[in-house]
Amino acid sequence: MASEDITRKNGEYNAEQIQVLEGLEPVRKRPGMYIGTTSSRGLHHLVYEIVDNSVDEALAGYCKNIHVVIKEDDSIEVTDDGRGMPVDEHPKMHKSALEVIMTVLHAGGKFGEGGYKVSGGLHGVGASVVNALSESMSVESMRDGKIYRQEYSRGKVLTPVMVVGECGRKTGTHVTFKPDPEIFDETVFSFDTLESRLREMAFLNKGIKIILEDERGPKKKKEVYHYEGGIKEYVEFQNKNKTPIHPSIIYYESIKKDKEVEIAMQWTDAYTENIFSYANNINTVEGGAHLVGFKTAITKVVNDYARKAKLLKEKDPDLDGNDIREGLTAIVSVKLTEPQFEGQTKTKLGNADMRTLVDSVTKEELMAFLEENPAQAKPIVEKALRAFRAREAARKARDTVRKGALESSSLPGKLADCSEKDPALSEIFIVEGDSAGGSAKEGRDRKTQAILPLRGKILNVEKASQHKMLASDTIKDMITAFGCGIGEKFDINKLRYHKIIIMSDADVDGAHIRTLMLTLFFRHMPQLIEGGYVYAAQPPLFRVRVGKDIWYTYTDKEQEKLLADLAKQGKTKPEIQRYKGLGEMDATQLWETTMDPKHRTLIQITIDDVARADQIFTTLMGDSVPPRRKFIEENAQYAVLDL
Repeated sequence: MASEDITRKNGEYNAEQIQVLEGLEPVRKRPGMYIGTTSSRGLHHLVYEIVDNSVDEALAGYCKNIHVVIKEDDSIEVTDDGRGMPVDEHPKMHKSALEVIMTVLHAGGKFGEGGYKVSGGLHGVGASVVNALSESMSVESMRDGKIYRQEYSRGKVLTPVMVVGECGRKTGTHVTFKPDPEIFDETVFSFDTLESRLREMAFLNKGIKIILEDERGPKKKKEVYHYEGGIKEYVEFQNKNKTPIHPSIIYYESIKKDKEVEIAMQWTDAYTENIFSYANNINTVEGGAHLVGFKTAITKVVNDYARKAKLLKEKDPDLDGNDIREGLTAIVSVKLTEPQFEGQTKTKLGNADMRTLVDSVTKEELMAFLEENPAQAKPIVEKALRAFRAREAARKARDTVRKGALESSSLPGKLADCSEKDPALSEIFIVEGDSAGGSAKEGRDRKTQAILPLRGKILNVEKASQHKMLASDTIKDMITAFGCGIGEKFDINKLRYHKIIIMSDADVDGAHIRTLMLTLFFRHMPQLIEGGYVYAAQPPLFRVRVGKDIWYTYTDKEQEKLLADLAKQGKTKPEIQRYKGLGEMDATQLWETTMDPKHRTLIQITIDDVARADQIFTTLMGDSVPPRRKFIEENAQYAVLDL
């Protein structure tokens, strides 16, 4: 838990701590400005805003339990045992502070002194924005022995704040809301999506218990997230399908006045680094000052230790930071009173003093661990040395690739390029097999659509070094065709196509090929996914013909419905073709069903949760068989990875 210096000035939490910045009116007109999107991501963001308020109470030392329930009608209940929202009259607004919090934008205890000193919410808009975007909402505040309640609809107050019961010594807040279907594209909550974020919150705030329940359908679900070990258990969770090269998870924390640093890490035998950084529980996916301080410190410490322990000779050059971090899983979590967020998505921490603090704490604590545990330190240094040698070999291979293709005007011989030179108007289909590749080349729009056929399955980069990866002709062809390089030399501005479309068969083998390609992109060219450039095509499973009428269906369920509809119309003997692969379609069929922008269905590959995506790829593509078997059994019905 955070220290007294950070979280408490005193125990007071009343109307005087609620500061008003502006009104609520714009939210319904431009919801995207406040929650990013009205898609599924924005829908789930509503839950996070309410839960963040409860976590703020926990950070302040007043809340231990948070209970989230998905009701049968897809409404949400969030209950905590904090102090309860203040209900006394606000000195400036002359109405209950509860009503101010729920109906006025930028009203909350997250600004100035006396409210929350450390808060996960960026703008203090949470409760009021959720209210504005909900067709119905109610709040109950338990404090001073009474239960206070107010109800709303689409941001409008329906009832005054009323006393509806007594609660004795019990305190807390109970919020219920149902998202507005006029605002959101869909209003069905995903248990898995909520689970991922709530588990993460429990890891980041040791000791908090978060319960998630799903009351929908015949199979009720209930999960409890409670980690006394906090981020130590987070590292353990991330590494559960990996092989650590040293037994202990390195952990340390430091509290300096109004700043807190908490770090946990462990090296594995993997080829990639996985460092997740947070500021006030916000995932700083673009990094920032705290991450720079951490990386700088471990590079210096491991090099200093390696020389002191004679594992690096005097004539040897220093190990590069990338070599040292190979296989590292780390959680870097900081908490501070006035976070400054920068970057495209406002998830890059800009507070320069956090770099200095994280750097100094890491140098002291990590060096102490290595010196006190030489048997664990040795494999860490030896892995970095192996990575250094492999990187040198990869650099030579990369230089060969670059000289031979990447820096020349030549493109892969198999590539059928498009004539359009504007990347924003160009797309490339990565097609499984020469047969399908031939149909795709014949049926495509030659102006905007390029085709790159692949033979067989590509290399599983989860189990391969970069040196081995760059020796693969298939991967070299893709790198060259895309034009933006790979690894340290990657430059998204040189990308030749703004749609990279994976087009594989609609079967298990096709799904495997998709996963292999997504693993390559996620591990070595993540900017392609982050930029929204990667898509999966959706080829049909069936072609149904009755006379001159033709239908295509894309799932078994869709096929059953079509056949039932045709039977009702008296069309009892349709001609049915089940496609075993793309190669069975001629050029016209492939164009009409899968490639024509007017009729095709593309699934954009996104990563909402990097930590979860890392686990999925480790499970699917790593060495451990039991978790892979379990994952496949549970998710076999899904054709495309939901990252």
